Amino acid sequence: MAMTAELSMLFAAPDVEWQLPPVTGEGLLWGAGALVVGFLLGRLGKLAVRALMRWRGRGDSSAEVFGRLTSWVWGTLGVAAALTIIFPSVKPVDVLGGVGVISIAAGIAFQTVLGNMFAGIVLLARDRFRVGDQIAVDEYSGTVTGMRLTSTSLRTFDGRLVLIPNAVMHSQIVTVQTGFEAVRTTVALDLDETTDLDRARRIAEQVMLALPEVIDVPAPEALLASIGTATVSLELRFWSGALQLETRHARHAVIRGVLAAFADQGIVTGSDIHVFEAGPQLASTLSRIASGITASAPSAPPVGSRPATAAAADDTPHERD
Repeated sequence: MAMTAELSMLFAAPDVEWQLPPVTGEGLLWGAGALVVGFLLGRLGKLAVRALMRWRGRGDSSAEVFGRLTSWVWGTLGVAAALTIIFPSVKPVDVLGGVGVISIAAGIAFQTVLGNMFAGIVLLARDRFRVGDQIAVDEYSGTVTGMRLTSTSLRTFDGRLVLIPNAVMHSQIVTVQTGFEAVRTTVALDLDETTDLDRARRIAEQVMLALPEVIDVPAPEALLASIGTATVSLELRFWSGALQLETRHARHAVIRGVLAAFADQGIVTGSDIHVFEAGPQLASTLSRIASGITASAPSAPPVGSRPATAAAADDTPHERD
């Protein structure tokens, strides 16, 4: 009963006014000071995080992004502290609660953006590839030109710019071509089955060792791989620089050098496709068969002539009713 009476008096009172808490000049000064200190700490924190990550050997993109996140955290704390000082009735718990409500609403509205942001944080924290590395993801391959919170920039080998969302980079298989200093390339070559295989292997290995595009350690190898109908497959395995252009130049030099050496040494490269030339006896037999087929074939009627049955039908008088 007493509570009901108090509520009725509250809603019935016409002179009740809602007022904001008083703001004093001293509170404004202290709030501005807290805001400035927060931004200064954010700046110092950003520089400290960047220096620490670079000292630990992390990439520039990782250092930049995590330094920026540190700056945002200190700036947010400075704004919250300034609000609690300027408005004494505003408690830090209320500020945190408001931030939580805003975060939930933003998370529902921007699910894709936040998913890309968190994926970007994970990618940058792992630091598996950096700006300048050559990677392949899905159907795209090229050089990484930028790594941000939401996307990764890729310059393809044919000069196109591709922006890949970090959620895709996190969920797909990424091949880092420049993850190590050298990569191995294999070129298959068919030799004639009558070739001296050991000699061909020695010549191919000597040629590959002499090429400047091929790395000496590990040493290149020429290994027999498979047997065809009339050929033997020889695999040329060699190591070169990890960049795409370096592997292409090495492949070109190996193919050109090995084929030239084989031609000089009389080593015949083979193919499972054979072309047979007919001898005199076979040619004569084929000619007789072709002549018999031509003679037995009915001759075609001259152009413009009509068949005999058609002519007889035309000469027969038509019966009339």
